[in-house]
Amino acid sequence: MLEIVETKDAPAPIGPYSQAIRAGGLIFLSGQIPIDPATGGLVEGDVSTQTTQVLKNIAAVLAAAGSSVSRVVKTTVFLKNLDDFAKFNQVYAGYFGETRPARSTVQAARLPREVLVEVDAIALA
Repeated sequence: MLEIVETKDAPAPIGPYSQAIRAGGLIFLSGQIPIDPATGGLVEGDVSTQTTQVLKNIAAVLAAAGSSVSRVVKTTVFLKNLDDFAKFNQVYAGYFGETRPARSTVQAARLPREVLVEVDAIALA
């Protein structure tokens, strides 16, 4: 059985997809970009600032699904510029700490709304 996960504490989807889907004991989160859910506007700033908002959005979707960042098993990171890798990692490490989920990181030629970072995740329900 598939269950759609929705919360007003994270940005509404900007296309025909769900914030997350719960299926078979897992939660599959769509990619999050640095949109402030309160305003619907992009969070401006460097990759550190944008990463902070992205991870807040992920935490909000996970909370709505009854899970948490500590239950994330895999992330995929899309960076506009791999030169931002170290700055991204500093913020990311603060959220995941010792949990350290499996991860792929790629440089993307272009991301939605010209952001610097997008992250999706898979977590235990």
